[in-house]
Amino acid sequence: MSHSQRLPQDPQIRALVKAMGQRSFSRRSVLSTAGALGLTGLLAACGTGGSSGTKTEVAVTDISETDPTVNWANWTLYLDYDDKKKTYPTLDAFTKETGIKVNYAEDIDGNDSYYGKIQGQLKSGQDIGQDIITLTDWMAGRLIRQGYTQELNLDNIPNSANLLPSLQNVDFDPGRKHSLTWQTGYAGIAWNKKAYPKGLKSVEDLWDPALKGRVTVLDEMRDTMGLLMLQNGVDLTGSWGESEFGTAIDTLRQNIENGQIRQVKGNSYKQDFISGDAIAGIVWSGDMVQMNFENDDQWEFVIPEAGGTLWSDNLMVPVASPRKTNAEKLMDFYYDPAVAAEVAAYVNYICPVVGAKEEMEKIDPDLVSNPLIFPTDEDLAHAHVFRSLDADEESTLSSQFQDAIGA
Repeated sequence: MSHSQRLPQDPQIRALVKAMGQRSFSRRSVLSTAGALGLTGLLAACGTGGSSGTKTEVAVTDISETDPTVNWANWTLYLDYDDKKKTYPTLDAFTKETGIKVNYAEDIDGNDSYYGKIQGQLKSGQDIGQDIITLTDWMAGRLIRQGYTQELNLDNIPNSANLLPSLQNVDFDPGRKHSLTWQTGYAGIAWNKKAYPKGLKSVEDLWDPALKGRVTVLDEMRDTMGLLMLQNGVDLTGSWGESEFGTAIDTLRQNIENGQIRQVKGNSYKQDFISGDAIAGIVWSGDMVQMNFENDDQWEFVIPEAGGTLWSDNLMVPVASPRKTNAEKLMDFYYDPAVAAEVAAYVNYICPVVGAKEEMEKIDPDLVSNPLIFPTDEDLAHAHVFRSLDADEESTLSSQFQDAIGA
């Protein structure tokens, strides 16, 4: 959909966003020196794997009209935040516009760990206390197949038409009936520039003896294993199998057992970088930019020479949420390009909303050309999507990964 074809935007929303956007909480000072990374075809290819299961059928009464609240579980550092006021400006704008209060929680540290917490309730058809959850493609696909999500009423989300065309129809959710992309990003490598001035170019560089005990890697299998396999020359989108995966697992296991890798973590790896316990590792792109902004530009992020991984996180309504209509109103709000641009200026991940780039001109023109937010096809040539796994592969490979990391 071209910019001229997108839906007319609510002038009240524009006014609210403009008012809150007068202060600069973007990452311009950091991003001006960020290197190019490496949307269209790759984003469309973002796939999933996972276990199959019996679908959960639940009769739910929507109480949105009588309960003007919505509960949203998200990852950390994943929404615009005003450090001085200790509030989320776009959430405040949404509440002012709609009267709906948002209870926002940074509850998600990893896909597997969060799934472990909620799976029992979802299977039993119970309300998990969240009306929106934000999970990565492969896990989103698992929940959708298992019947753990409600079908969205897109009539309540007209701005969903602003989702990038490449994301309008994905293999794990044809027609986008159960999910909408929140943000997209990269996994790559990063290091503390002062503590390790030598720098990194490849995943192999993480095994430098000088970094022993100071390296973290992600507990997201597709990102850590994806980078390890890319280092070995494996085409992540191709027909690789257990042999190629096993070679990379051996490398991971060896560097955990010999103490080279300090820890395998989800989002909490950031605390190790901030404390100085870790000075290098496999990381997510936007995290490093945000941490640099708040900690005097200590780290450098790059896509390894062999390539990085590309992923997307998705908004979904759990199967027993009693406030789906409110959740849909909140989703609709965030697909307004002006609002999406405000979020993108803060989180520094790839923005999935058509028209947000033009809106960014009004917020922070320096960010319009930033490849972390609006990458070119050339940038994306360095990023690779971990191919879809069938149920048997998911079970086998996940077990091997969990065994290697001692989970």
